Amino acid sequence: MYNPFTPGFAESPYAHYRQLRDEDPVQEHPMGFWVVTRREDVTTLLRADLSVEARNVAPHPLRDAVEAAAGGTLAAGGGLSMLDRDPPDHTRLRGLVQKVFTGRAIAALEPKVAALVDSALDGLAADGGGDLVPALAFPLPFAVITEMLGMPETDAARVRELTGTLVRGLEPVADVELAAAIGAADRELGELVGQVIAWKRDHPGDDLLTALIQAEDDGAVLGADELVAQVVLLYVAGHETTVNLISNGAVALLRHPEQRDRLVARPELVGGAVEEMLRYDSPVQSTRRITLQPVRVGGREIPPGAFVSCSLGSANHDERFWGETADDFVVDRPGARQHVSFGAGPHHCLGAALARLEGRVAFAGLLARFPRLSLAGDITWNGRINLRGASAVPVAV
Repeated sequence: MYNPFTPGFAESPYAHYRQLRDEDPVQEHPMGFWVVTRREDVTTLLRADLSVEARNVAPHPLRDAVEAAAGGTLAAGGGLSMLDRDPPDHTRLRGLVQKVFTGRAIAALEPKVAALVDSALDGLAADGGGDLVPALAFPLPFAVITEMLGMPETDAARVRELTGTLVRGLEPVADVELAAAIGAADRELGELVGQVIAWKRDHPGDDLLTALIQAEDDGAVLGADELVAQVVLLYVAGHETTVNLISNGAVALLRHPEQRDRLVARPELVGGAVEEMLRYDSPVQSTRRITLQPVRVGGREIPPGAFVSCSLGSANHDERFWGETADDFVVDRPGARQHVSFGAGPHHCLGAALARLEGRVAFAGLLARFPRLSLAGDITWNGRINLRGASAVPVAV
C-alpha cells in the first residue's frame, strides 16, 4: 500500500515506488484516492481526456472535511488557475499566458540568469563553501520569476513561507489544521498578489504581469479573480519546482562524483545531464487527474469521480521502460529527455523551457567554477511528499 510515511521515504521514495510497481501498480487508497505508478499507465492517464477540476471528484468524508477546513479547496488561487481548469477554460487561460511565455522571451533571459549564477558563485567562493540551497537553488529561480513577472520589491522570506505552505496542498492532506493553514496561506498570497496587480496598473512595464493585466482589461478574456490565480500559480510554480531541480540535481552530482567528473570533463553534456537530474529525482513527484467515466488501466477499472495520483517519480524509475539502470544516475543517459517530470498531454508544464534554462546555466557555472565541488555535511530534506527536495546541501568548493 502506498505510504509516504514509510521510514526513509523523505530521503528516497524510489524503493517504495518499485515495490508498488511490482505488487500493486494501480491501487485504491483508504484515504479515497487512487495511485498509479508504472510509466505506461501514468502516461496513458496524462494524455487521456480526464479532468483536473475538484468539483468532479466523488464525495469522500475525509477529503470533504479537509477541504472544508481549507475554506473550500486546497488548490492554489481558489481553483481558478489553469492548473485546475478543464477546457475550454484551460485552453483560454493557457493560451493567454503562452502568448508572452514564449521560447524567445525565455531565451532572452539567459544573460540575466548567468549574471545571477555568477553572483551566487562569487558568494560561495568568498565563503569557501556554504549551503547551496539559500546560496543558489532558491534565490536564482525566485529572482528570475520575479523579474519575468515584473513584481515590485516584496518580503521574500514571507513569500517563501507562504508558498512553502501552499504547495502542501499538492500532496495527501489528512490534517484539518494543516488544511486550514494551506487555505490561509492561499488567501494571504492572493491578497498580496492583488495589491501587486493594483500597483502594476499604475506602473506598467514590459513584463508578463502587465501583459496579463492588459489581457484582462480587453474584456471577457481574463477575469479579476482569474488574473490573481494565474499570477499566484506562476509565482509559486516559477520558483518552488526549480529550487528542487537545482538542489536535487546537486545532491545527485555530489553523491556520484564519477558522474560529476564526467560532466566536468565534457561540459557540453550539461543539457542532457539536466534531463537526467529531472528524471532521477523529479522536482514534482506526482500529478493528479479526475475520472469522468470508468477508465481501465493496468488491468483495473477506475470508477468515475476518482481522484487519481499519477506518480511521476515512480514512472521515471520504471525499469520496464528505463531498463536495469533505472535507479542509476547517468549524466549522458540516452533518451533521458523521455522523463515525465513535466507531465504530458494538455497540462504539460508551461515553464519547462525556463526550468531547463535555469538548470543548464546553474550547473554549467557551478562545475566550471568548482570542478571538485563536494559535500561538507549532512543533507536535509524538506519533508514534503510531492514537491520533495533537499532543503540544505552543505558544500565545500
